[in-house]
Parts: sequence; C-alpha cells; structure tokens
Amino acid sequence: MDLLAFILALAPILWLVVVLLVFRLPAWKAAIGSFLIACVLAFLMWHLPLREVATASLEGFCMALWPIVLVIVAAVFAYNLCVSTGAMDVIGRMICSISSDRRILALLIAWCFGGFMEGMAGFGTAVAIPAGMLVGLGFSPLSSVLLCLLANGVPTPYGSIGIPTVSLAGLVGLDPAQLAFTEAIQLAPFFIAAPFLIVLVAGSGNTQTASFAVRMRGVGVIALVSGVSFIVPTAVVAALVGPELSVVVGSICSLACTALLSMRAERTDVLDARFHMKVDRSQAVGIREALVAWSTFILIFVLLMGTSKLVAPLNAWLAQFSSTVVVYTGADPGSLSFSWVNTPGVWIIVAALAGGRIQGAGAGQMARVFAATVRQMMPTVVTMLAVLGCAKVMGYAGMISSISAFCIQMTGGLYPLVAPWIGMVGAFVTGSGTSSGMLFGPVQAQAASALGADPYWMVALNELGVAAGKMLSPQTLAIGLASVRVVGKDAELLRSVLPYALGFLVAMSLIAMAGTML
Repeated sequence: MDLLAFILALAPILWLVVVLLVFRLPAWKAAIGSFLIACVLAFLMWHLPLREVATASLEGFCMALWPIVLVIVAAVFAYNLCVSTGAMDVIGRMICSISSDRRILALLIAWCFGGFMEGMAGFGTAVAIPAGMLVGLGFSPLSSVLLCLLANGVPTPYGSIGIPTVSLAGLVGLDPAQLAFTEAIQLAPFFIAAPFLIVLVAGSGNTQTASFAVRMRGVGVIALVSGVSFIVPTAVVAALVGPELSVVVGSICSLACTALLSMRAERTDVLDARFHMKVDRSQAVGIREALVAWSTFILIFVLLMGTSKLVAPLNAWLAQFSSTVVVYTGADPGSLSFSWVNTPGVWIIVAALAGGRIQGAGAGQMARVFAATVRQMMPTVVTMLAVLGCAKVMGYAGMISSISAFCIQMTGGLYPLVAPWIGMVGAFVTGSGTSSGMLFGPVQAQAASALGADPYWMVALNELGVAAGKMLSPQTLAIGLASVRVVGKDAELLRSVLPYALGFLVAMSLIAMAGTML
C-alpha cells in the first residue's frame, strides 16, 4: 500500500517529467495538467472534500500572485525597460572594456554580470544575455552557452530578487533569512569552484591541448578572489537582510574585485598572450552615462536595503500595511500574510519607473514595455499558479507525506544523500528553482521532521540540488542556444555540461550527509 500511495502521490510530478521531456509540451500546459491530476487524486484517493480541494487551490493561487508573480513581472519589467532605453548596452560596454584576456572576460560577463542578471531578473536572462555578449566578443556559440550554464546554476536559489528561497520558506514555514544563510553555507564550495571552471573552459577556446597550469596562468588569484568576493557578501546579506539582495550584492562585489584585479593584471603584463582577444575600447563610458545606465539597479538596491530589517524603524512602520488571512477551510490551515507596500515587487516597480525616467523613457514607452512584459510572462504566471496550487493540494491532502514516508522508508538515515538529487530533478524538469522548491520543498521538510534533522539544513538541500539541475534543464539549454542562434545542438551541449553537473551532485551529496551528521 505504501508503494501504491507513493506512486499515486508522485503522479502529478511524473506527469510533468513525461510531458515536458518526452512530448515537449509548454511548461504552463504541463503544470495545469499536474494541478488537475493532484486535485482528482486528492479527492478520490486521499478523500479530501471538494471544498477543501478548492480552498487549498485558492491558497496556492493567492500565494503565487503575491508576492511571487509580482516580483517576477517587476524584475523582468525593470530589465526590459533598461534594454529599451539602451542602458544595458552601456553596461555591456563598461564590462567588456576592462580586459582583453578571454578568461577574464568570461569571468566578468558569465560569472559576475550573469550573477547580477540572475539576482535581478532570472528566468533565462542570466544565460541569454551574457551568452550573446560573449559571442559578440568572438567566443564560439557553444562555448559561450556552456560558460553561462556553469555560471548560472550556483546563484539560482537567490534568483529574481530571491524568489525561489522566499517562496520556499513561506511554503514550509521557515524564516527566509536563516534559510538563505544555510543555502549560502552549502553553496560556498561551488561559489569558489565555479570561477575556476569558467577560466578552464574559456582557456580551452584557443588551445584545446593547453594544460591546467597554462590555462590558469596569471588568473588563478583572480578566479579565487572572484568566487570569495561573491559568496562572502552573499552570505552576510542573506543572514542580516534575507535572500532578496544576497546575490545582487555578491555579484556587484565580485564584479568590482574581479575588475580591479584584472586591470592590475593588464598593467603588469602577467597575462598569457595566447588568451588575448581584440576588444573595442574606443567607446569610453563617462561617469554620468554610467550612473544613468545603472540608475534602475541602484534604486532597487537602495529601496530594498532601506526598507529591510537593517532600517528597523521604517521596516516596522511599513509592516502595518499588511493583511493576514486564512483561506483553507480544512484542518490545520496555514495563514497567508500579504505586505501591500513593503514587498520587493512594489519597490522594484517604483525603481524601474524612476530609473526609466532618469534614462529618458516617457510614460508611453514605459507603458508599452510593461504591457509587453506582462504578455511575455503570462506563461510563467500560469505555471506559477498551477505549481503552487498543486503543491498546496498535495500538502493538505497528505500526498506529500506519502512521498516523504516512502523515501525515508527506502533510504533511512541515508536520505540526505539523495536530497540534493531530488531538488536537481525538480529544476531539471521545470527549468525553475522556484518550481523545484514548490514541488519538493515540503518533501524535504517532512523528511527533516521524520529523521529529527535540522529543517533548515534539509530544506536548503533542495536548493543546493537546484544549482546542478538548472545547468542541465532542457529549457535552460534551449534559452542559451536560442540566444546565440544555434539550432539542433542541444544534445552536444548537454554532453558538455553533464560532467560538471554530475561532479557537483556527488559533492553536494557528501556535503548534505556531513552537515546532517554534525
């Protein structure tokens, strides 16, 4: 009976796997199917009354709309408006003018700038935009996408103003700041390793037979500093403020440190000439032009930090503009809290409008960009609604309990070894760290309870696995290849990134087990 309950409870997720990977249905259609299957099974097999099925679904929809969908639309709108005003072109010119070494350029663009784009917008922008920039500099298309895949996986739990971690913490009832800090501890070795892998891949572009020592020559310290200066601020901001700005601050610090060391390396002539690329530095960017280009992101940073717990009086005053409601009508209902003013989505929209005005955008241009953004993100909105509805129905019906009970029965005390792989599967199938957390976060939380383990450590393992799954996701690969205008190379790209992802997963399992035993 346990096996049958496990298979039936897993049916909504198995549906996602099959229709996304085999039948290649759009994610929003697959998610709607999962939601409907969960509702039918909850009613027929777990005997959840129709009224409870409906209110559980409604609770999931409400949670998806505010704040998740709000943040998603706001973040992508801010990015799209910067593209429309030309600000992103200026930012790209600034970054590309720092060095002529292909390894350093890969670090600056794929790792630092890609991490910034993941933190600000997410949803494929952190792969598509940097990959296009690298191709424009002369990198091969497949190498460009591979570099961005290696860079993009690690920051994903904090993507789009921290929404994967914020939504996961809200779903399982954990403090988002503590969860974000735990994720940073688990991810720290991979933040350090990723810049070295990027340097090695970028260094193989001109000379496939170059040894490890040759490819690292002159940039080993830069790669180390690039990783350390990323993860340390990320962890500090996660602990003190929360996940929303963790990767944004970390990527900016990494960009600054990497740029300073790179310019010093250029002046001291320690870089290997074999990795030199011709970079157009004729269009220098002045201070005023740079501030205008970065204005939206500066305002986002100021507004989110200024209204965070770091500014306690303002944060406490804004907290009064909120509501708490109970939607689910069954036993042990959860409560939903809605912050109507002090929520990242609101501040991002304010910053985008103010920044757009600074960059010269009129009301008509901003309205057109916002309307286009809403149309662009509608499939994602539907996906989020369906996934959150599915997660809530499965949780209240007891389907999540059936999945976690069977997994623990099969693995026992070794469950932490497979916990990151579960998160990886979620990200691989859906292409989203948020969706993976919604589907499997409750499983990890219930496993922690059953094993007597730290719930923060166990739930964070799901997002740890997301860092590997995001690299392998067919959706992420497709976005990257489309950005460099390559067709039919998905399998070749997957073969290239697979060894790195598998290596990450093995290391993640060891970290998971070691942390559980401490």
